[in-house]
Amino acid sequence: MSGQRSLPVPDGLDGMRLDQAVSRLFGLSRTAAATLVEAGDAMVDGVPRPKSEKVVAGSWLEVTLPSPAAPPPSLVPAPVHGMGIIYSDDDIVVVDKPVGVAAHPSPGWTGPTVVSGLAAMGHNVATSGAAERQGIVHRLDVGTTGIMVVAKSEQAYSFLKRAFKEREVEKRYHAVVQGHLDPLRGTIDAPIDRHPTADYKFAVMSGGKPSVTHYDTVEAFRSASLVDVRLETGRTHQIRVHFSAMRHPCAGDITYGADPTLAARLKLNRQWLHARELAFTHPRTYEEVRFVSDYPDDLKHALDVLQDAG
Repeated sequence: MSGQRSLPVPDGLDGMRLDQAVSRLFGLSRTAAATLVEAGDAMVDGVPRPKSEKVVAGSWLEVTLPSPAAPPPSLVPAPVHGMGIIYSDDDIVVVDKPVGVAAHPSPGWTGPTVVSGLAAMGHNVATSGAAERQGIVHRLDVGTTGIMVVAKSEQAYSFLKRAFKEREVEKRYHAVVQGHLDPLRGTIDAPIDRHPTADYKFAVMSGGKPSVTHYDTVEAFRSASLVDVRLETGRTHQIRVHFSAMRHPCAGDITYGADPTLAARLKLNRQWLHARELAFTHPRTYEEVRFVSDYPDDLKHALDVLQDAG
């Protein structure tokens, strides 16, 4: 459905944000609609408008729709080096995700994935959802290590998707951030949206999605702090964005403003961020289950260097 489309704004969309209106009218995701508007491909009465501007019924809307995206890659079983299984039963499998591994295949990603690794291990996962995301109920960044739960049964998939959406899952991360936080324990409540100029980044933006991060300093070093982080929401890059906005980026996270000199001293090639603990109600027994993941070698080494320096 690529090409030019022109039509008046219907009465039912009067007062709606431009990106939301474009999303509704053309069946695009909010992200795709926002990207299109930001690129100047949506004009109201002949003039490009910001995505947050409210549209008026009867205004003339001209939109240039993108070419159809390439279909996502199919799932091919492929062993994932270093991926461990913490727990498995008929309904769920809890994995310890190594660095450099995506949750599922996506256009443009040619590296290893959790679902391909599970398939290679002989784990059958739930078939609900898009074919390339089977069983995936939450994700970790490629550069973030630690605990992920994947649904194996359809019941578990539906149950866990709802539990994550309703914020009933306890997600704890450990992060090493630059400097010392003030206060040492607190909450960061700041909305997050796509970065206005860098499409691979996110940022604290006034019109973004509500995002809440609770943190508690575990140990303070001379140049950095180890913090325990509990996520109330689960936005893309949330921890990295929130601590960067406080001018305490995760050590090694060059994308979000970390000091490259410190990263080199700690021998970090990625952000010091680890999904440490996951607790949720089991989808079949309805009992609480809790899983913990140890730090991988690169994060342990960085922590040792910081502790030795005082």
